[in-house]
Amino acid sequence: MGKKKVIKKSQEELLKEKEEIESKMQKVASSPNLKKYLKKGFVYVFSSYNNTILTLTDEQGNVLFWASAGKVGFKGTKKGTPYAANRVAELMAQTIQKLKIEEISIKVKGIGGGRESAVRALVAHGVNIVSLEDVTSIPHNGCRLPKKRRN
Repeated sequence: MGKKKVIKKSQEELLKEKEEIESKMQKVASSPNLKKYLKKGFVYVFSSYNNTILTLTDEQGNVLFWASAGKVGFKGTKKGTPYAANRVAELMAQTIQKLKIEEISIKVKGIGGGRESAVRALVAHGVNIVSLEDVTSIPHNGCRLPKKRRN
């Protein structure tokens, strides 16, 4: 395979990325439908083999913020990795802390590798998790079989 090249970002690029993320969070915090102080919120974690998407909503279901592995900067097959989900969850945890949301209920959907990693990252960043629920749909009888072949 050969050596892997590690690309390090310069300080300017890191500062620019941080400013972009903070400006997006300020847009969320200054939105007119957002109350000044939220007590409870929901985080929906959708994890497929190709991507991980986290959505933050209030109690009524209004979307306050969303983040995905592609939005954080991953491309291609790297979007479906647990590391990418970890980075997305870090961004979500920062947003939750900026919005000063006290309690979070998590609903996990999908079968990808980022499911567990995203939840663990939220816990590690000090988010107060009240409940954790798996809402992945489960097939219960499958498709109808084709009719029997005639002789």
